[in-house]
Amino acid sequence: MKTYKKDLVLTSNGQRVSYHNITESVRQAVKESDIRNGLCVVQSPHTTCSVIFEEFVHDLDFNGDEFLQVDLNRILDHIIPRELSEETNYRYPGPKHLEFLMGLDDPNYPCDPGTILNGDAHIRASLFGASETFIISETTLQIGSVGYIYFIDFDQNRKRSRKCQLMIIGE
Repeated sequence: MKTYKKDLVLTSNGQRVSYHNITESVRQAVKESDIRNGLCVVQSPHTTCSVIFEEFVHDLDFNGDEFLQVDLNRILDHIIPRELSEETNYRYPGPKHLEFLMGLDDPNYPCDPGTILNGDAHIRASLFGASETFIISETTLQIGSVGYIYFIDFDQNRKRSRKCQLMIIGE
């Protein structure tokens, strides 16, 4: 059995939910892996990001977002509203967690409490999950003709680089 690992680096827009169509990058990684039959796991290591499998939609809004993504955002905004201030119904982050995050010496977590008001992004990512697994058969990703793979960053508080991890296993 062989394994192949690759990381994709994606940049969120920091102003709205970021959708990244990573389908071609995953297909390319499958080719690079030289694995004919196996599995491809596509995973986010970030707690406010998800990986989903959805139909590609050709129609885009003025931001360049596919209509299905716009519809998904509208529904999510109704059931999981943005956490725009500490005066919301969210208990997150809480005083102890805020103290922990403010004490981190990590460039990914700036000492700015406003960037931590993202309880909505954590809940959204929890609902969709961090990964998807796909079958590889005869070097081809089994996703059909309209199925596409998207990496979503639900955190809308700042622009930043995100990592999407691929692990391909098989023979």
